[in-house]
Parts: sequence; structure tokens; C-alpha cells
Amino acid sequence: MVCIPYLPYVVRSQRAFLRRAAQYVVETGVRQFVDLGSGLPTAGNVHEVVQKLDPEGRVVYVDSDPVVVSEGRAMIADSVNTAFVCADFLRPEAVLAAPELRALLDLDEPVAVFMIDVLHHISDSDNPAAVIAAYVDMMCPDSHVALSHLGQDEALIDGLAMFRRMYDTPPPTVHLRNSQQIADLLAGLDLVEPGIVPLPLWHHAPHADSDLDRKPDIFPGYAALGRKPAFP
Repeated sequence: MVCIPYLPYVVRSQRAFLRRAAQYVVETGVRQFVDLGSGLPTAGNVHEVVQKLDPEGRVVYVDSDPVVVSEGRAMIADSVNTAFVCADFLRPEAVLAAPELRALLDLDEPVAVFMIDVLHHISDSDNPAAVIAAYVDMMCPDSHVALSHLGQDEALIDGLAMFRRMYDTPPPTVHLRNSQQIADLLAGLDLVEPGIVPLPLWHHAPHADSDLDRKPDIFPGYAALGRKPAFP
């Protein structure tokens, strides 16, 4: 994540989008979820949202940090239909072949893959579009991909410069992309309305996100949800 003055607002917005996207996808009939680069499940995480709506919903978290995975497994020990996989999400074949995932999910049925607050940490040299395409290729029609991504925002750029000045060290590496570049990541998917928009505006629910009213139209990042069509 980026060191910027409104970091808590950005973090809350990311989590709020995750909850809204999970609810939307459940309402379409999807009951299987993979949360890539998940970190530790925090309040309002995917399995809580999904299983509140349908206790039979199944959720697999994926992270490459063994410590995070170990702690995550302890946190979900009492949660049925929930698992944690230790894998690099840049290797889709390894993720989707993991025994923990295969024991819980049926890839012949629709799956929702979440990439929340992770893709801006991936450089173009790692070809994030190809990574997403590989997941999509291995999923059946009506599967979904949800993502959030920091945009090419002056405040973010200034925040990175501030980090360098304050700590005399390089800031976290991020790769800011504009809305067209994000659209390119989702090529071949049908974008769910309203398409690629500033993150707080994606199915904004004022009654649920009362603190997300800080000029959401100029939020420094985007959100989108794509659906795999029956025919390419």
C-alpha cells in the first residue's frame, strides 16, 4: 500500500468494495470464491460476507507468505467451507491445482476470483493481463473477476515522494495504471455496470459506507467486476 495522508480512507474503501462485490456476485448465484493475495482475513472479509448470505458459500484465501497462511488457517479453523492456500497468485495453475482448493471448489461451476489491492504491486514485466487470462481460461462461463487498482493520481505520486523524503528510503513499489490500462487487464470479460469507475462509486451504498463521501468521483483508484461470457 502507499503512504499517503488519506491512507485509512483508501483502505476502508478497498474493504467496502470487496464486501459490495462479494454480495453482488452471490446475488448472481455464484457460491465459490478465491481471494488472491488476501493477507489475513480482517473484519468484513470474503467468507463472512458470503456465508452470511449463504452458509453453503465456499471461500479459498491465497497468500504467498507462509506466516500469513499459518495465522490465517488458525483464524478460520472454526469456519466451515473455508480454506487457506500458500501459493504465489502469479502462478494460476499452481493456485487452482492446490489440494486445499480442489477439495473445496468445483471448477466446473462458476467461481469468483478477487484481486483486491494487489495488481498495482505487479509490474508489466510480470504480465498481469496474462495472469488474469490464465485464471479466466480455467474457469467456466459466468465466473467473475473483481479487482481494485490504484490509478495515476497526483496525490498518490506526491505521497510516494513524501515517503522518500520522510524515511530516506525508497517507497513501496507500485505500478499505477489508468482506466484504459485496467480495461486491458480484463480483456475478454463482460464488464458489470457501471464498468471501470472510481472505487467508491462501484455500486455505492451510502447507508452502508457513510464515511466514503470524500469526493468519490476523484478517488485515486478504480474498481471493476468482469464476467466470463458463455462464448468469447
